[in-house]
Amino acid sequence: MGREKGDRMAEFDKGRRHPREILNEIKWRGLDMERCEIEVLHRGAPKDRITLKGSEISLGRSFFARGETMIPYHRILRIWYDGRTVYSRAAR
Repeated sequence: MGREKGDRMAEFDKGRRHPREILNEIKWRGLDMERCEIEVLHRGAPKDRITLKGSEISLGRSFFARGETMIPYHRILRIWYDGRTVYSRAAR
């Protein structure tokens, strides 16, 4: 009997890892990027933060893209999957 995609998050290790590694792991495990949210430092936005859906971005080597906008990974503050924190810059 195979595991459901949601069950695969149970074994997800957030440890001390770069946000790019975490987003790649979500993608390559075949998890639904629509269920992923990324909080990003964005100066000028309310509280200098915006939250993006995983389905809105494409992953690159040094940056991720939202449409034509390239955003460096070091601007990621937090990543949630299904409401569960899988990365927090404050926890590093």
